[in-house]
Amino acid sequence: MDAMAAIRKTFFEECEEQLAELESGLMAMNEGTADRETVNAVFRAVHSIKGGAGAFKLTDLVAFAHTFETTLDYIRSDRLVATPDAMHVMLRAADVLADLVRLSRTGEPISASIWKQLAQDLEVLNPIEGASNAPSNAALAISVASSDDYQLNGGNEDFAPAMIDIGDFEMSDGIPDPVQNVFNISFRATPALYEKANEPAFLFREFRRLGTAEINCRIDELPDFTSHINFGSHLHWDIHLTTEHPIADVRDVFDFVDGDCELDIVDVTPVSPADDEVVVTSDIDTRDEPVTKAETPSGATDALSEAPAVMAGVALATGLPVGLQDHKDKHESAREVAGGTTGAPSSSTIRVELERVDRLINLVGELVINQAMLAQRMIGAGFPSSSPVMLGVDELEQLTREIQESVMAIRAQPVKPLFQRMSRIVREVSDATGKTVRLKVDGEATEIDKTVIERLADPLTHMIRNAVDHGIESAEKRATAGKPVEGTVRLSAAHRSGRVVIEISDDGAGLNRQRILEKAKSKGLVPPDAILTESEIDNLLFLPGFSTAETISNISGRGVGMDVVRRSIQALGGRISISSTPGKGSVFSMSLPLTLAILDGMIVSAAEQTLVVPLTSIVETFKPPRETVHSLGPNASVVKIRDTFVPIVDVGHRLGFTTTPRIDRESVAILIETECGNRHALLVDGIQDQRQVVIKSLETNYGAIEGIAAATILGDGRVALILDVEAAVCATGSKLGHSVSANPSAGALLQ
Repeated sequence: MDAMAAIRKTFFEECEEQLAELESGLMAMNEGTADRETVNAVFRAVHSIKGGAGAFKLTDLVAFAHTFETTLDYIRSDRLVATPDAMHVMLRAADVLADLVRLSRTGEPISASIWKQLAQDLEVLNPIEGASNAPSNAALAISVASSDDYQLNGGNEDFAPAMIDIGDFEMSDGIPDPVQNVFNISFRATPALYEKANEPAFLFREFRRLGTAEINCRIDELPDFTSHINFGSHLHWDIHLTTEHPIADVRDVFDFVDGDCELDIVDVTPVSPADDEVVVTSDIDTRDEPVTKAETPSGATDALSEAPAVMAGVALATGLPVGLQDHKDKHESAREVAGGTTGAPSSSTIRVELERVDRLINLVGELVINQAMLAQRMIGAGFPSSSPVMLGVDELEQLTREIQESVMAIRAQPVKPLFQRMSRIVREVSDATGKTVRLKVDGEATEIDKTVIERLADPLTHMIRNAVDHGIESAEKRATAGKPVEGTVRLSAAHRSGRVVIEISDDGAGLNRQRILEKAKSKGLVPPDAILTESEIDNLLFLPGFSTAETISNISGRGVGMDVVRRSIQALGGRISISSTPGKGSVFSMSLPLTLAILDGMIVSAAEQTLVVPLTSIVETFKPPRETVHSLGPNASVVKIRDTFVPIVDVGHRLGFTTTPRIDRESVAILIETECGNRHALLVDGIQDQRQVVIKSLETNYGAIEGIAAATILGDGRVALILDVEAAVCATGSKLGHSVSANPSAGALLQ
């Protein structure tokens, strides 16, 4: 049972990858940018899910995947055109398939209402008058044109090979190039293959992309029809393939049924007179028992009909359900064969549990801390920098950094799966609001820490829903404004200054600032006589309980959303900003750290406290001459830097360590740049060092302190606070001072 549970877990993990491939391919098809291989990849994704689901008797998932697969097969065989309406149905089918996988994984009951109607919609698309191509409970008939040698004598039949038209299995005309490879393939399906809802017809159709194939179906082992039928697999196919592709590509055709068939591939490519022998590949038996290669009867020219419905009938007529234990045995046997007999190349990737990676990252974090402690003690012991010990410590520091970067790269993942999930949100909200909206994505390959991706899903969903519901106008309003009826929401990601910037933009009407301000005043969120800038009005959207929706729906109007988004982004150490142009649309920009584990920082002292300033925010450091500093009121001042005046922020005063701001000749200014492009000069007492620090969550281990992002442990064992630059320059000194002094334990932590 443990082994089967592991196989089942692996199946559902692979389903996630297949669903991502499916979504990506369908979006390319919808955009009109898909090539033939993309269409084939979409088909293979659904086919793989169906095959695995059959092994675990997930009947609803198998039935829907089969209907979906059949429609996709018509598209890739050019018998069905992927029109916008057809793509809309198939995108919905991908969503339903994902739901069925999720429900099957958790073991929740599946109602037929989830997929039956959409399965019918798929069948209507099919070119056979909308007829269903899913297997029925009754075996479908297979048409066989008998030869003269076929006789029925009192229940004893002599079966001669019967001709079955293979339709478009003949892929090319003319004489094959003599330099091409020629393979003789012997293929027999086991009952397990049919049990998993696989169909040989789909496998054989793959030969069209390889070259020219002659496929003969041998029926000489069919049982006596007048007596009790011994259920099993009685059909055997001989394929003569001429192709430019190597044998590895031929084997790939049968990847989906690995372990559920008897397969023998022999290279019979003609050789030059100088060659002494023909190279023959190793026989492959993907079952536990050895393969007995049957010889092709003289004059056999049988072939298989390509109709999926016919092959589905053969599967039901000859297939015998096999237990999961049998599936386990075949699965393990196939693995052994693949690893030892066939000589197939090993996979370039491995699957590792996330807990193991997290433990490795934690250990690397401790290694960084211990390396810093060792360096600190060596310096304290008075070792000269040129001594062998200090040189060894320097080498250890470099090695530690390389290990840390390599380990962090393990957790880094592209944002593509997350972005693909947003496609479904756009479709659902578009249907609910009656709008036509297209999602465009950029920078899908941008990598970010897996933890950040997981915690980013909910806030990103909120913003995508708002962009469609509030940002994009109705079709009538867009037409009146001279815009395309179809709205566009763009989702992009990019690395910028050591961080990841994710933007959600729309081409809608933009923010109605007058309405936002009036709504905020009516709710008492701002004073009635308040005069706010455009940026301040935009940020009212992040206030708790704020909403401009007139009615409450299942999409919006409850005043919950953007405030949650802001808190979620801030919890990740990120920031969110808004820019909007009336009539042209809005842009929500999120800036996030690449990782939540380690950062490069500058260690500074302020009011006898040790702080860490993230290096990604620092532009330069300098000592401001007294004549360049100008006061603005009792508690504000600016410094002149290259003909530009920059506000000064006394970090000690801003965090509540001191009661009054100060500036003297010994102070050091750190010029930082916020996410919105504004610059400030952070005033500190001095700079101690620049190093990597391990991020420890302050909120988890202690509590949230405004202006402080997290904590770390220095080389001497002291706890230092990591400055939240954005909050430090934007918050008021009194507010931060209150947040620290109001809790004595916070003061103790800072000490």
